[in-house]
Amino acid sequence: MSRKAAQTGPGAMVLVAIEQAFPEGERIITDDLAYRILPFGYRAEVRLIRPFKDLIIKKSEQKVPGLWGGIMARKRYIDDKMSDDVGQFEAVVNLGAGFDTRAFRLQALAEVPIWEVDQPQNIDAKRARLEDLFHEVPTHVTLVPIDFDHEDLATVLASNGYEPDRKTFFIWEGVTQYLTETGVRATMEFLARAPAGSRLAFTYTPKDFIDGEVFYGQEYLYKKMLLKDGIWLFGFDPKTVRDFLGKYGWRVLEHLGYDELDERYVKPTGRELKSM
Repeated sequence: MSRKAAQTGPGAMVLVAIEQAFPEGERIITDDLAYRILPFGYRAEVRLIRPFKDLIIKKSEQKVPGLWGGIMARKRYIDDKMSDDVGQFEAVVNLGAGFDTRAFRLQALAEVPIWEVDQPQNIDAKRARLEDLFHEVPTHVTLVPIDFDHEDLATVLASNGYEPDRKTFFIWEGVTQYLTETGVRATMEFLARAPAGSRLAFTYTPKDFIDGEVFYGQEYLYKKMLLKDGIWLFGFDPKTVRDFLGKYGWRVLEHLGYDELDERYVKPTGRELKSM
């Protein structure tokens, strides 16, 4: 994973922080830490944007239809799954955690040991913010820096106290498209060793989009992430996801598209946001 990809870490949380300016009944997701967890420059950006949130979202919808609601809905979905299933897993491993706040705001996770894994620059920035907010990293959370290109995930986690025989809820959100196929398969080899009863919530980008065959109305995103920045590398074929995961011992319980997440989380707010 490139350094440029790591720089995208705060981006989604900036959007979540802006989302908090909506009244409670109109919010897709509630996250009272989203703003505070961000580094200073991003907090300043949020302060400037919040008064113009409607205009910003409108322009976002024109440029990348469905981006706003899609990010909020997928985060809300994972929140709900973790809260609903707590007690059925013994640990959480968040792969590519970025500035995610679940470990610190979901009451259901308050006593669950959590490992957040990311590139060193994101881990260092997040550690600094947590120490500012809480004076120390909360004791149930371990921040794990890793060079995904040169270090073995299992080895690094073990050296940070993670015990692989724990039933674990793995989060792999907004990450797979930044990895090579080799990187995705290496992660799946690690996940294949998880004990029965473990869970995995992950997102992916369609393979035909990565290959430039179908754009789904997301021409801007394709030009930016693939042609200009060159940081989206891998996609899954939705028709073969079940078989792909099955080869690593995983069984699909739910396979939702953004249109289904939109129905579940966006429509009840009464806001008119497109679906990706």
